[in-house]
Amino acid sequence: MSPGIGGGGGGGGLKNPLPPPKVKRVGLKRASVSVPEVTPPPPPPAPEPVQPPPPPEPLPARAIVAPVVTGKADPVEQAGVIEKPAPTPPSQGPGTNGGAGSGQGIGNGEGAGSGIGEGSGGGIGGGPYRPGSGVTPPRLLREVKAEYTDEARRRGIAGDVLLEIVVRRDGSVGDVTVLRGLGLGLDQRAVAAVRQWRFSPATLRGAPVDVIVEVAVEFTLR
Repeated sequence: MSPGIGGGGGGGGLKNPLPPPKVKRVGLKRASVSVPEVTPPPPPPAPEPVQPPPPPEPLPARAIVAPVVTGKADPVEQAGVIEKPAPTPPSQGPGTNGGAGSGQGIGNGEGAGSGIGEGSGGGIGGGPYRPGSGVTPPRLLREVKAEYTDEARRRGIAGDVLLEIVVRRDGSVGDVTVLRGLGLGLDQRAVAAVRQWRFSPATLRGAPVDVIVEVAVEFTLR
């Protein structure tokens, strides 16, 4: 079993009370229709200006003397709201550290870190972990040997079938993916045998978790 890079993901918001909006993508640009330039008709000739009558004679000005006292427009300072508040950015959720969601970090989701999902770190959370980064690997308790196919034995095929398996938190085997096979039915025999294996589960901070590991099933001619 080869150790991985560690799993998890997650991120937080900006302590906004509202939930974060759904992810949007920029749509395709629509085709534009070109309109030919139209020359406007010439403007009509301006009418001849009409001379206004002369203004009446102004009355003689009289000097007005009045006392002027300088003072503050508002004698009392009082804290309040401005007339037009500044626009607020879209809600990123009630989390912290600038991400989107209810977690803590710069990622997206309920986790902690720069990833996505419920884990911690920079991966994509909510799924199986990989050994490492605080995740202890599982330990094999029961191994079932894979059987040869008649065609592979007749042709003398030998080697390893490399598989990637999910060890569930109860020690059973979940999804199985063939990374490198031998063909002639040996890959299917290896998958069928590994599904019967049993493990002591991987743990994270003492709690059992699902984990992804790589195993090799050996085929040797005797």
